[in-house]
Amino acid sequence: MTRHLNLDVVHPSWKECLQRGLAKIDPDYLKKLDHSADWLPGHEKIFNAFSLPLDKVNHVLFGESPYPRRESANGYAFWDASVKELWSPTGLSKKVNRATSLRNILKMLLIAEGSLDKRNPAQEKIAQINKDAFVQTNEELFNNFLRHGFLLLNATPVLQSGSPQKDARAWHPFVKELLACLLEKRPQATFILFGRIANTIDALIPDNHINKLYAEHPYNYSFIANPKVLAFFKPLQLLRKNVTSA
Repeated sequence: MTRHLNLDVVHPSWKECLQRGLAKIDPDYLKKLDHSADWLPGHEKIFNAFSLPLDKVNHVLFGESPYPRRESANGYAFWDASVKELWSPTGLSKKVNRATSLRNILKMLLIAEGSLDKRNPAQEKIAQINKDAFVQTNEELFNNFLRHGFLLLNATPVLQSGSPQKDARAWHPFVKELLACLLEKRPQATFILFGRIANTIDALIPDNHINKLYAEHPYNYSFIANPKVLAFFKPLQLLRKNVTSA
């Protein structure tokens, strides 16, 4: 059914959940996807997020869909693979400054660290911070997310040309079954729902599941000083080198 979709990256603990989820998708849709190369993140990377063992999942952070650039989309929500260095002598690196969500996530983490004043999070203030103890690359940052048990999922794992609603509808049964399976095994997992994605995912989470964090999407400037977001991320210290898992 998924002859060309790469399952080799998937940790064995996800096998049952993925099989259950994929069985809910229209087989004709999957067949077309399987034999097409015109979509992101592509056959090799679509299931990369499931490299995180199921028993290590502490938090589920949902994105909407893959980045619309092949060099950026890598199968993990919010992780722009085209961004390498995080910092520059003037503050944030040029690539980070162009990536609005990542820029605001980094500012939020710096504020949570106590290194940046939320009232004046300007580039020149970031330039003055001693970052020797912090991760230096985007890959290091997101590896910290993974070590803390963040499952970085896109609600719609596939981006094709044309209407994104079609892919969203196709994957909705998969996500519903996947979350049901996940909660059977990790009932304490926290769901982190940013922006409009909450409307899509909320209906798939049982009403009695209390571990949820709602906030505006990181592309909103207000995200960087959201007190609920800061309180959640502060103890995780995701900017720190050699972070240990929670």
